[in-house]
Order: sequence, then structure tokens, then C-alpha cells
Amino acid sequence: MPAAISNSLQTIPEVQAAIAAGEPLFLAGSRSALSQLPRGNWVGGTISYFMADEGGLRAEDRIFVTPIPSFAFHTRAEDYGPEDLARIYRDAPVHGFTFLVLPAGTQVHRLFAQQAPLFEGFLLRPVVGWVTGVPVDRIGLDVPAVFNGRTGAVLEDRCAALHVALPPTKMADLDTVNIFESAGGEVIRFSEIGFRVSQCRVGGKQANLADYISEQGISTEIPLIGDYSGSSINVSIQKVDPAAHTVDLYAPVFPGVDYRFAKPIMDYEEAFTRQIDAQDAEPYFACNCILNYRYGHLEGKKTGNITGPITFGEIAHQLLNQTMVRLYLRDIG
Repeated sequence: MPAAISNSLQTIPEVQAAIAAGEPLFLAGSRSALSQLPRGNWVGGTISYFMADEGGLRAEDRIFVTPIPSFAFHTRAEDYGPEDLARIYRDAPVHGFTFLVLPAGTQVHRLFAQQAPLFEGFLLRPVVGWVTGVPVDRIGLDVPAVFNGRTGAVLEDRCAALHVALPPTKMADLDTVNIFESAGGEVIRFSEIGFRVSQCRVGGKQANLADYISEQGISTEIPLIGDYSGSSINVSIQKVDPAAHTVDLYAPVFPGVDYRFAKPIMDYEEAFTRQIDAQDAEPYFACNCILNYRYGHLEGKKTGNITGPITFGEIAHQLLNQTMVRLYLRDIG
């Protein structure tokens, strides 16, 4: 295991050896792979898709490793349920960052998505990570999980966090790459927070979102883009039910936010490469969305020089969809 900051797919024996050597790690891998690891100062979550040096791929027998840098003061693995999730920012180091993995479709996933902006310390203490998942062909059969390596717990209804304290000469900097942009058109607004929506206002007029998508011939591969005080945040469509006139989303919509549908993307690989400067410093950690991987047919293809897990939702302070998230550890001054 290299001591320098790196992101790479490792074999199970390599990860076992690193944990035995006392290295703190942030891990992504299949349940089978993560279940073979000993206790130690690590957290991880189930995922089987990755951006590797050779391009996008699925791997059940390797683990994506993000080693904690040697200059970190200390790390601490914790897990949280719905009853104490709001503590996560208070528990985070005053100077540092927190890795977080959330199991998809759980109460703790929904709670974080809907209420994280209300938690004490939100935006003040960086939280980065992703939502765990299972192979697409196993959805509904297998259950997403997170692992707390410190306790050995495998959790299907709680999240796991790795708090990392940094020296005063370093700072955590979160960055997102969103290849989507608004197509313009009518503003869509919602009156309630939710992952499942029906009624909305389109151009100021009452409408049903499922009917509007059908009538306009909008592809469900295209996300809504919300204007959050100048930041463009995607909300991806999971399913449209024409009979029930409902739309299920991968992230919640919020009242008071202007949404519009995005422009279609013809070539995802080219779109990411265009936005990622080849001269940029390598991020300490990065992840990308499973929807980009699937809709963009990224198996065997690259997204610039970025490697990392392909996830069922991304976290950069709050829950994101169809977005690449990058974490940099920068020198101060």
C-alpha cells in the first residue's frame, strides 16, 4: 500500500494488510469483499462500480481504497442512525473533514437528504462521501450496507462516518463537476419537500409532473436542475408512474426553488473530459454517479484523469445526483 495520497483499486489481501498495519482507510467494495476485512480504523460501503485507471468497470473482488494521509492528526470511525444523525457536523473536527457513506433507500438516507441543510454546522465543516448500492441487476434482491471497521458492524439502516482532523497548514476543499446545464424553458416549482411528487406549478400554472414529462416527451435520463442560491443542483428521476401520476426522484425537491429540466448530453465521456482540466492537481478523493455511468455508457471509458467509486448518490455537504464530487486537501498560505 503506497504511503502517498492515492486512489486505486486494490486486491482484498492488500487491503487486509494495510488494515493490519494500522492504516486508516475509506473503502468502497462489494459486500463480499468488505466482509473479508478485519477490524480497524476504517469505514466503507457497498458498491461494485468504479472509475479505474483502465476506465469504468464492475468488480466484485477488489476494493477501492482511499488511504488517509500521514499528515492527518487523527481519525475516528463512527456510525449514526436517524435518532442521532444531526450530531454528525457537531462531531466533525473543527479543522478537517468527514467521510460519510449512507445506505440507499433507508430512513437515514432520506433524513440526510431532506434535513442536512438544517443541521448545526452544515457547510462549516466539510462532509463528503456517497450513497451505497448493489449491482444494478441485484436491486431489490441484495441490500446496500455500510461497514464500521472499528466495531466490525455491518449496517443496513445506519450510516458510517470517518472523521479526519487536519493540521492547521492544510484545508479540505470540496468541488463538484456537473456536466448538465439548464435547457431554459418554464420554471417548475413544488410546494413540499419530497422524493415522490405529483402536483407542481409549471410556468406559474398548476400541473402534474408525470403528465408534463409525458406530454413534453422528456427523457427520464435528464435531471431537473434546481437553482439553489446560484448553485445548480441536479435532481434525477427514478421512475415515472403514468397510472398513479407520480414521479419518484433520487433526491428530494424543495419549496421555494426554481427547477428546470437539463439539456441532453450526447457524449458523457467528452463532457467530463472537457470540464476536467488535465493539468489540475489529482484530487484526494472523487466519486461519480451510477446514472452517469449507465446513461453515458462509461464502461471502459474515462472521465478525465479521475478515479473513484461509481455511486448511488454523491455527498458534498448535501446529497447530489448525476454529479462528480472531488475533495482536495490544499496547503494554506
